[in-house]
Amino acid sequence: MNGYDYLIVGAGLFGGVFAREAADKGKKVLVIDKRPRIGGNCASEMRDGIDVHLYGAHIFHTDYEDVWEYVNRFSRFNNFVNSPIASYRGKLYNLPFNMNTFYALWGVRTPEEAESKLDEQRAAYRHITEPKNLEEKALTLCGRDIFETLIKGYTEKQWGRDARELPPFIISRLPFRLAFDNNYFTDRYQGIPEDGYAALFERLFNGIEVKRNSDFFADREAFCGVADKIIFTGRVDEYFDFKLGALEYRSLSFETETLKCENYQGVAVVNYTDFAPPYTRVIEHKHFRPAAKSPVTVVTKEYPAEFRGHNPLPVPCVLCLDALSPTPESRIPNPEPRAPISNNEPYYVINDARNNALYAEYKKLADAEKEKGVVFGGRLAEYRYYDMDDVILSALTAVKKELY
Repeated sequence: MNGYDYLIVGAGLFGGVFAREAADKGKKVLVIDKRPRIGGNCASEMRDGIDVHLYGAHIFHTDYEDVWEYVNRFSRFNNFVNSPIASYRGKLYNLPFNMNTFYALWGVRTPEEAESKLDEQRAAYRHITEPKNLEEKALTLCGRDIFETLIKGYTEKQWGRDARELPPFIISRLPFRLAFDNNYFTDRYQGIPEDGYAALFERLFNGIEVKRNSDFFADREAFCGVADKIIFTGRVDEYFDFKLGALEYRSLSFETETLKCENYQGVAVVNYTDFAPPYTRVIEHKHFRPAAKSPVTVVTKEYPAEFRGHNPLPVPCVLCLDALSPTPESRIPNPEPRAPISNNEPYYVINDARNNALYAEYKKLADAEKEKGVVFGGRLAEYRYYDMDDVILSALTAVKKELY
């Protein structure tokens, strides 16, 4: 008999939910994570009274009432509504595509005028019956103006490839709202923890043994011997020592600074859809929790990058920032400068034909590993894009299979 019932590799959402439920069922649980913080990519940190999302904007949204009730066990959520702005060559547009967007693009004022303009834009590409790439797919859905202004630059920066080299399914659905509605999500429930994600995860892991700065692969044999079963939330290809080859991911790098102003951009998220700035978006964290007052503000520029396995990422270029970059005198000197968070982490799976086929082979190995007491869960272990609510639902499903 080992010392623990479960070793949980990864202190993110999947690992946290499973750990909480297992502990509440009387199981002895050990959680390990290679990072210094719990929360995975949802990790946050308070700076000057502002909850800073360290690994990109995390806006909770769901249609699952049971999942909404579950997260509210650990934090009260505010009523934040995500209404991002797109910046293209100095002009601003509302997202998602709605009547405000169409008015800014074409000056149309009614849904009938907007629909007519969209039909006109699509007409030139009706001959494309089977789009072979993302560009062709986008042109058939929205035409040239929206593609060039709001899709092409952002998408090519995000994926590091020309739109004609990307598969069409990435943009298989584009929402067009013939209403003046800037709410990005259509889910029934949406919000941000009122006291921040860090506090939510502290409550989720309350009373559970967590070892931070602990890399499973640095001492795999020892870790495998401490528990009867393992819940693994890391990279499935790494678990199997890349024996079938490496799966591909996109990564991100973040540059965060504190500014001597109360309000920098007036909204939580601005997407940069042209090529001039190398980043894809700027996040102003204060707007996630407007009730939190502070005389300063914290902004993060988000740079997409190739995931390079175990090799360090290049530091993002900060010499080609656009006109909205703060002036030097507006920056607050930091006695301990924070380097851009890069860490070469895998953030986005690349679900093209090659990677999906490779994952299918790894899944066979993972299924066989279940007989040895190893359960794979989460976006990296299952090689799929998950919203936060989907991760929680997946973890609760795994709990039912294991504990009931």
